Amino acid sequence: MASRRPISGQVVLVTGAARGIGAGAARALAARGAKVALVGLEPEELAKVAAECGPDAAWFEADVTDPEAINAAVEAAVERFGGIDVVIANAGIATGGTVRSIDPAAWERVVEVNLFGSWRTVRAALPHVIARRGYVLQIASFAAVAHAPFMSAYSASKAGVEAFANSLRTEVARHGVDVGVAYFSWIDTDMVRGADERSEFGGMRKKIAGPLGKTSTLEQCIDGVVDGIERRRRWITVPGWVRAAILLRGPFAVIADRAGRREVPEVEDRMLAAIEREGAAAVTAPVGAGGAADSKAKRSS
Repeated sequence: MASRRPISGQVVLVTGAARGIGAGAARALAARGAKVALVGLEPEELAKVAAECGPDAAWFEADVTDPEAINAAVEAAVERFGGIDVVIANAGIATGGTVRSIDPAAWERVVEVNLFGSWRTVRAALPHVIARRGYVLQIASFAAVAHAPFMSAYSASKAGVEAFANSLRTEVARHGVDVGVAYFSWIDTDMVRGADERSEFGGMRKKIAGPLGKTSTLEQCIDGVVDGIERRRRWITVPGWVRAAILLRGPFAVIADRAGRREVPEVEDRMLAAIEREGAAAVTAPVGAGGAADSKAKRSS
């Protein structure tokens, strides 16, 4: 088992820190004595989280897809705290829809935020992490392993960030830097709740039997993140069975594909009907409060 390295006194930069996993991780790490730099799109929420984290916290408004904005946020964090030990590339959005019917702008925005945003975040922070022989944590998803129907953008982006992190890990090992990937299944966050509220999906997730359909608490996820950072883990998996799925991803992919095919026709018909009524841009827009914040930022840019 990897030895624990106390996080107290270390500087952690977290993207997507206004809510959900990012906000929860920031609070938990601050409670253990970390200095936290919060990066995101919602100033009021960021300020609230920073206040909850205490005096060794600062927030910086930035869209992770904007190279100038994320570079400025990183440099401001370094100026405030003197460096960066850990970067958590967490910012992400999601939407759903078939490849033939989804709004192209929505599909491409998911990839832009989740994959390009992670790349730009890590690229900006990496020199500082190398200087401190630190740790990079990429928040991926079980979707990097199991590629479900209606989730092509999210799955492609999360598989991409997993591959990105795996390549990076080998590159920076000589500098004393470790790289981890977090694989989470369904977590009780605004994003997942937002997807569940979309009636056009027809409650598809509720039809998934056994542990694959269960929702883990945000607290379980945060505990995994904190433990993973302190032990500089290669993999962080919540719930635990996700680790087995990673190891058996080939056979698991075949099983998931066969199971998904039974549900696709009904859900696709429902979705196409909703798109005909409301338009693809409305029906397949990014979900949850974080998705709404990103859409608002995109419109104003």
